[in-house]
Amino acid sequence: MGITKGNSAKPTIVLVHGAFAESSSWNSVIAPLIDDDFPVLAVANPLRGVAHDSDYLRQVLAGIEGDIICVGHSYGGFVTSNAATDNGRVKALVFVGAFAPDEGESAAQLAGQYEGGTLGETLETVALSGGGTDLYIRQSVYRSQFAADSPEADTAVMSVTQRPITEAALNEASGSPAWRTIPSWFIFGDADKNIPVAAHRFMAKRAGSRRTVELAGGSHTVAIPEAPALVDLIREAADEVQGV
Repeated sequence: MGITKGNSAKPTIVLVHGAFAESSSWNSVIAPLIDDDFPVLAVANPLRGVAHDSDYLRQVLAGIEGDIICVGHSYGGFVTSNAATDNGRVKALVFVGAFAPDEGESAAQLAGQYEGGTLGETLETVALSGGGTDLYIRQSVYRSQFAADSPEADTAVMSVTQRPITEAALNEASGSPAWRTIPSWFIFGDADKNIPVAAHRFMAKRAGSRRTVELAGGSHTVAIPEAPALVDLIREAADEVQGV
């Protein structure tokens, strides 16, 4: 799987969704990027485990021509940071309400490191036949937990189409992080209930964020109501890496 850039000199923007979402969650971001002549690919993140999902994305990235900017939401930050390691064509990472783990850290550990996260109490489980558990957010609380600043009509659909993540994936340790060597940008909401804002601030500072955008009242899904702010941040990252 991959994308051919044709005559575009711009980096390909690879969008990686996280848990309880799917690729269409990027729709408001994709349209203006296409209008700007960026090649774009919204990857279907398997959500099966950090190593598994990162290996999948690594293969996707290998099939893309030219420079790449990886944009990860939530758990997608784990996947982009692991998959981009040692890939010289990934020029920037953009973390969107996302985890930016260090080696050995898990999503559950990072989210629980600071107060304010309420995800655990909203989850329902499905036992898998091969062992393990899939996790969903209950539809009745999906909007308040995940996307409180998005229109109700949109979040009603999102709650139905959400894709589950394995419980094991949220407890799996990260490998060596790409943000140690690749320039990173961060955007997140200060009302995020999945990842406490203090955790976002900590991860952005630790990664040496080139620019951090903190959105007042922003939920976990800042890429939906605040798509223009994210698109501007991606453009900024692209301009900087193209000038190198």
